[in-house]
Amino acid sequence: MSFLRRRSGSPAGPDFDVLAMDPGDWPGHFGAMVMSGPDGSCQGIFLRYDLFGGRGPAMFIGNLPEGSPARETADGVPFEISQLLAALENEEPVEFVSAEDFPVMLGDDLLIVKKIKVSEERVFCAQFGRSDGVQVTIASWDRPIADDLYQLLKPLPSDMFQQG
Repeated sequence: MSFLRRRSGSPAGPDFDVLAMDPGDWPGHFGAMVMSGPDGSCQGIFLRYDLFGGRGPAMFIGNLPEGSPARETADGVPFEISQLLAALENEEPVEFVSAEDFPVMLGDDLLIVKKIKVSEERVFCAQFGRSDGVQVTIASWDRPIADDLYQLLKPLPSDMFQQG
């Protein structure tokens, strides 16, 4: 799959492609956050998709390279779920329940997606690893993640993530 390759050359943003839905295709507000390491390296990109009408965030997508501290949480609840719930001002404790691998066909390619369940039943989460070592996590509020969503993910231009 072409979007699973590492970019060549020296990009202006993170040193990996950021997979997301094109913000122009989303019917609401879009925001991005760069997690920087102590040495200034990019430890992750988080994308927040909000709905119009002040209904709050509907989805977080995280792109975390190998070595990012956000990839491993002590309680097993993905960082993106915690960020989604914080943005929703949901302060109820959430616990990891289970994880199960599912195969998803993308054209002729097979993607193994880990579906993660937590104690908050309105949260849906899917996670997969890319061939370049980047982990992509999608956390959705009150909307199941359909296999069609993976078809919509594509690299965003690196200039979206330049510090200015």
